[in-house]
Amino acid sequence: MVGSEEVVTSHAYPNGLIQSTNGSSVEEKVDELRRIFGKADGDPLRIVGVGAGAWGSVFVAMLQDAYGNLREKVQIRIWRRAGRDVDKATAEHLFEVINSREDVLRRLIRRCAYLKYVEARLGDRTLHADEILKDGFCSNMIDTPLCPLKVVTNLQEAVWDADIVINGLPSTETRDVFQEISRYWKERITVPVIISLAKGIEAELGPEPRIVTPTQMINKATGVPVENILYLGGPNIASEIYNREYANARICGAEKWRKALARFLRQPHFIVWDNGDLVTHEVMGGLKNVYAIGAGMVAALTNESATSKSVYFAHCTSEMIFITHLLAEGPEKLAGPLLADTYVTLLKGRNAWYGQKLAKGEINLEMGDSIKGKGMIQGVSAVKAFYELLSQSSLNVFHPDENKHVAPVELCPLLKTLYKILIMREVSSEAILQALRDETMNDPRDRIEIAQSHAIYRPSLLGQ
Repeated sequence: MVGSEEVVTSHAYPNGLIQSTNGSSVEEKVDELRRIFGKADGDPLRIVGVGAGAWGSVFVAMLQDAYGNLREKVQIRIWRRAGRDVDKATAEHLFEVINSREDVLRRLIRRCAYLKYVEARLGDRTLHADEILKDGFCSNMIDTPLCPLKVVTNLQEAVWDADIVINGLPSTETRDVFQEISRYWKERITVPVIISLAKGIEAELGPEPRIVTPTQMINKATGVPVENILYLGGPNIASEIYNREYANARICGAEKWRKALARFLRQPHFIVWDNGDLVTHEVMGGLKNVYAIGAGMVAALTNESATSKSVYFAHCTSEMIFITHLLAEGPEKLAGPLLADTYVTLLKGRNAWYGQKLAKGEINLEMGDSIKGKGMIQGVSAVKAFYELLSQSSLNVFHPDENKHVAPVELCPLLKTLYKILIMREVSSEAILQALRDETMNDPRDRIEIAQSHAIYRPSLLGQ
């Protein structure tokens, strides 16, 4: 089978990840998961990451760091497409990063891999994204070197016998790639487990309007049962997690898998909880990206005014609370995770970065929503999906001030404005400030009261 793979050994973190926070050794955690999968001696547990963006690469690199030395019991690989060139400016910056890190420099020299980075710096050769990923460099996160990874560029070779597949693809690519994967799984006897990291949604408007999430796309594309598909998300920034900043996350899905996987994924600096509410947490992961773009715009247009950003935060959180009441029967349970994820995304996420750069004129909408060095800006497609869903008259809610029923989007002026800026392209980024300063805009508290005092829950939106 055509493809490329490089075998590497893992390295332990300086503080030693040999002991987990609950007292189980790394090998004991692997053995527990192997038992659940029914693995025989000599048959390694095969874990494959699909997609090599920042979070997907970091997630696989953390597993490689923790378990890569147990090669007889677990095999960890990552797939990404071959052939994407690394431009000269990125190659020059990468060379600076390498030479600023003695440990990385020594590792490349020891592996006889340093010379190609010298040649790329001089313009004598072209590097490729899959090539540098083998050495631990993600093209979307050059400043944070990872451990060396086993990289496979042939999708069939990567996934055909995988026990656990990590979906690190953007939501906009998930369906197409997993439809291709399904062709390679037709002869499978065992059913794989899939952990999706994707934060994004699509809208399906007929016969009833509903949200389609990445785990639902995977289920439909592959036929893998819903109980074997999980979602992992949390308030985190990929580079900071790999640099062992303390973080937490939730793995959501069927109890059969989520509890054992939570123990397997947990590390001293990365605490993983488990939860049974898969789809709602997944949707919330997409929702906060919508408002992060607007936050970036407000920050840029007001020269980082703390007051203006707090006004925006009040209004965007009230809209998110309103939307969660449409989606969830018990929305209060989501308040903490949603606000935490929103907070970190507004502070340092790529969607807020995108909004800032748009407002400053440093990038434009003609460049699309896949930005070199950052990856896919998933908030753009999420703006379109949420706007289209919440515009449906079949979802109308009562507006007490107007004493009539209106589409839910009419109670979300920031979402409407972001749609006009990003999708319709009718107005410039400054429109977000005009929306905030509109004298007719209601107190954010009023929107929350409408959500809490009226029965607006629509279970059909999540296909329930």
